[in-house]
Amino acid sequence: MSTGTRVLVLNAGSSSVKYQLIEMLDGSRLAAGLVERIGEPNGRLVHTPRGGPRRETLQTFPDHGAALKSVAEELAADGVGLDSPELAAIGHRVVHGGLRFTAPTLVDDEVLAEIRRLVPVAPLHNPANITGIEVARALRPDLPQIAVFDTAFHATMPEYAARYAIDRAVADEHRVRRYGFHGTSHQYVSRATAALLGRDPAELNVIVLHLGNGASASAVAGGVCVDTSMGLTPLEGLVMGTRSGDVDPGVVFHLHRVGGLTIDQIDDLLNRRSGLLGLCGDNDMREIMRRSEEGDAAARLAFDTYVHRLRKYIGGYYAVLGRVDAIAFTAGVGENAAPVRAAATAGLDQLGISVDPELNAVRSGEARVISPEYSRVTVAVVPTDEELEIAQQAFALVHAAG
Repeated sequence: MSTGTRVLVLNAGSSSVKYQLIEMLDGSRLAAGLVERIGEPNGRLVHTPRGGPRRETLQTFPDHGAALKSVAEELAADGVGLDSPELAAIGHRVVHGGLRFTAPTLVDDEVLAEIRRLVPVAPLHNPANITGIEVARALRPDLPQIAVFDTAFHATMPEYAARYAIDRAVADEHRVRRYGFHGTSHQYVSRATAALLGRDPAELNVIVLHLGNGASASAVAGGVCVDTSMGLTPLEGLVMGTRSGDVDPGVVFHLHRVGGLTIDQIDDLLNRRSGLLGLCGDNDMREIMRRSEEGDAAARLAFDTYVHRLRKYIGGYYAVLGRVDAIAFTAGVGENAAPVRAAATAGLDQLGISVDPELNAVRSGEARVISPEYSRVTVAVVPTDEELEIAQQAFALVHAAG
């Protein structure tokens, strides 16, 4: 068993790598950073060591291998390099784990091949995640590489919640079902909400609202996910920054047959040119709220559409759970946009849901309750920490394996 107490968390995107080096004894960040525009001439690496000034490097990173080698050099300059014996594992965010990967998994050739087999259901994410794993394995072949899957927390959904009502044989052949995403965030926040309330997660029913540029909701009963808004892909569910969320499937046929759009054009439309961006030309909620306050009708419509969908999911998951103890807002919009929280919960007093305006207006990086004392359902703002969740799962697996 490794005696190391540190985990490097890597989140590899198609042209970027986010990373954090975490000391597991106290959960502190020893370093964090981002490499972006990989494969482009104007690449950038931003590295922030604990207790030191941020360092920015502008150079070309031809591929992920070059990017991770530069990350290793930055860490080494801080005395916490990849060759350190204190490094216990490298934890990788992998978006899609399908039905097989429902827990953190030690990566070997067979596991990597299965993640690659899932590329058709996560073509935007899994290829980059695979690249990150391959490069990290090449840099430290002796170190455990742990994959933590966005879909894993949602694997507990009952079959009736995970199934689409289409021909079962067709669905099974092509692995068409609801998988859900943002699982590490939903898992972390549901547990952190219980801690905030001084309750055992096993006795708490929570609706988690992860509202960032990508957005999803989950119904968590006793620490176990029983439903979530995203489905086969991260496109289903809430209105998002550039994704449509729920649409009538017939829209696709109509746009193809009547509008003459190709399948790839429709894919691009729904994933990259819809949501808030499609409704008003902006996908930044701060800008949308500013424009709305100034009387911009398109921005107001985008805000109202966003909130309307959110309220539908709150009500739907209230019905799914039967009893709701807490609602937790998290991620960029959820943690920082007080007007979204206020609008999403307005008029729900009969469900025991209300928000105190003064508490809601407080800006803080800490987990906090924003509902009045008399509220039957606790409404909270709970900052997410997906990197820490990945690190904790990876570290636990390494020590269990030892």
